[in-house]
This record gives sequence, C-alpha cells and structure tokens, in this order.
Amino acid sequence: MMIRRNVTPWASAALVLTALLTTSCAGEKYDAAQPDARPSSATPHGYVEGAKEAAEQQSRLLLNDPDSGNTRVLDLVTGKVHKAAGVKDAVRLGMDGRFGYLQAPGGTHVLDSGAWMVDHGDHVHYYSAPTRDVGEIPAGSQARIRSDVAVTAVADENGRTVLYDRTKLEKGRIVTSRTLRGTYTGAVVPYEEHLLAFANKGGTTELVVLDRRGERVASPEVTCEAPRGDAVTRRGVILGCADGALLVRAQGGAFAVERISYGKRVPEQERATTFRHRPGSDTLTALAGDDAVWVLDVAEGSWKRVETGPVVAVNTAGEGSPLLVLEADGSVHGYDITTGKRTVRTKPLLTAGKRDDSDGNAPVIEVDRSRAYVNDPEGKKVFEIDYNDGLRIARSFDLDVKPVLMVEAGR
Repeated sequence: MMIRRNVTPWASAALVLTALLTTSCAGEKYDAAQPDARPSSATPHGYVEGAKEAAEQQSRLLLNDPDSGNTRVLDLVTGKVHKAAGVKDAVRLGMDGRFGYLQAPGGTHVLDSGAWMVDHGDHVHYYSAPTRDVGEIPAGSQARIRSDVAVTAVADENGRTVLYDRTKLEKGRIVTSRTLRGTYTGAVVPYEEHLLAFANKGGTTELVVLDRRGERVASPEVTCEAPRGDAVTRRGVILGCADGALLVRAQGGAFAVERISYGKRVPEQERATTFRHRPGSDTLTALAGDDAVWVLDVAEGSWKRVETGPVVAVNTAGEGSPLLVLEADGSVHGYDITTGKRTVRTKPLLTAGKRDDSDGNAPVIEVDRSRAYVNDPEGKKVFEIDYNDGLRIARSFDLDVKPVLMVEAGR
C-alpha cells in the first residue's frame, strides 16, 4: 500500500525569517567549541583541539544496564570496551551524534562518547577523542532532549523547556543558556538556528517557530493533532501527527511546511510515534502496531505499511538498502522496501528471554553507512550485521554487562 503525498501549500507557511547560512569551509579553521571561529592559515583545515581527525567514521556504541547501572562504551574501530559512570534505573538513552543522555527518574547523565562527525555538505570530518562523563542535567526520565551543534533543548513533562549551550558540553561543562517562556507540547526541536515547537491555542496544537532567545518569530497556522515523534533529515524536520506527519524545511531563507498524510484513518495504536533511521537518510521507519512497520519516504512524501508479523525493532539505511526488522523470533529479517516482500533473514540472534517491549527497553537496531548493530541483553552481546551482504554477521562482541540500552555515536 503506497500513499502519495497530500501536500497543502500554505502560502502563509513560507516564513521569511533569516537568510540561511552557506556551508563552504574551504580553507577555514573548524573548532567544535567555537563554530564561528575565524579562519586561521596557521591551523590545518578541520583541526579540533584535543581530537584526532580520521578519514573514516569513528563509531562507538553507548551501552547501559538499568538494573546494575553499569555503563560501557564499545569502540567499533578497535573493538575495545571502556567503562563509564554508572547510571541505575535509566529509562532511556538518547543520542545527538556525540553526546549520550542517560535518563533516569532522578536526573539525566550526560556522557561524551568522544566520537562525532561534522558534515559540511560537500565533505565530512570524522573525529575521535577520549570518552568522558560530563555531568548531570536536572531532567527526569520523561524529558525530551533534542540538539543541534549549538544548543540542547530539554523539555520536561510539564511543557517547560530549558536550553543548554552545547558548545560548553564539548568543553566538559553543563551551562544553562535560558529557560523558554511559556509551555509547549512535546519536544522542542532545534533547526536552522531556530526552535520548532507546538503550542496549545484554543484547544488545538499549533506549530510555532521560535528564535534562540525563545521569542516567537512566526506562527504558520498549521495544526497537528496529538503530536508525537520527530526526526531531523537532510530535507527538513519530520513531526509526527495523528493523521501523518509535517515536513518543516528551510527554503530560500524561509521555512515551508508540508503535510504528509497517511491517506486514511490510522488507529492510535498503529500510528508512527518513534522514528528510526540512519542519520543523513531521508527514509524513516516506525512501528505500526505489533505486526507491521511504517516506511516514510521523505523525498517522495509517501507512507508505506509493510506487514511483518510480530515486530520488536525496525530501521533502515535507506537509499536502496533493505528494511531491517527484528522480529519476535529473535531474527533480523530483511525486506525489500519497494515490494514489501521479505528477502532474507538471519538465524535467531537474541537469547531466549526478554524480547518484548513491556518496560520500554526492547532491543534496537542501530544503522550506519555500512553496518547495523543489534543488542542482545540476555546474552550480553552486540551483533554487527553487514546489511549489504545478505545480513551476514560480520562480528559479535561479548560484554560483561547486559546491553539493555544502546545507541550509536560518531555518525
């Protein structure tokens, strides 16, 4: 079932705000802590103090066992495992490309993975540095944390949002930038030097655009019923709604909004509410209830529902790669996204035991440009899968902890 884009032009949604920055960096000096630093002919292009630059991605996996609190960082280049500060009772582990956010009821621990990339459009810089524990943010397990290169927005369950200076995180310090006035529904998403948020207005939830001071600069008069789920792609920000999603994108110095509708009524329990994708990809995935998954092609503006049977996790690298589905049989199944047909599967990977999502900590699939990673908590393993080679198990990593929570950094 392919549902084509239902685009509403919303001429008023083309918001003339500020000119978008160009991203040419020929001959410039880049400092992750000072992204606006002036060029220096004495400093090599791409230099970052305290970090090593590499030609290839420097991926690392952040792993945590909520019961014991044990936290580990698995370097996927060297295969070595490093200890990090313990965090017990973590409910979720977020990732913004470099920093992991271990969210527990008593607060959120920030862990610098020491691996990140800087995308300049026509080329990419990859960096590695020692892993370090940054400290605690006073935000509980229900907070929604979103970042870009300059700011980290932490929205709590009461709609209060605090902005943190992400460049200070890169220096190992947690510094509050400001607290936004008013309250907002769900996550506040930094994008193109602005903030995208949902405000309640007359019983409806309306998209608003804020500047980095938290001042409202535009209201596109676009509503979103029961907003939940978001993802940043190269084509803009996807925001999940009851009837599908909004695509908010920067265009010619303004923001434009398009609605990508499911095309039919979708029951609440089958909505796409948590998007999974490879960073940089425009193909998003999400669970569609218990027995199917959604694929959202942002470029085409279309949804596709793939019937899979009982599903635990889903992801894809996009761009012609298979749809990867971890099913209740413990195997990873590969599906052709175009036809929705299963083409390949692995042997069962998960150790018998915990495979469901009853407590919100089901295994996940993390995907980068060449590999996928699946965590087996009960077996104390992580599997590396070559999804371009028939889902071949390229490596497996034995661990001394249960990797219940897992995210990938350095992408």
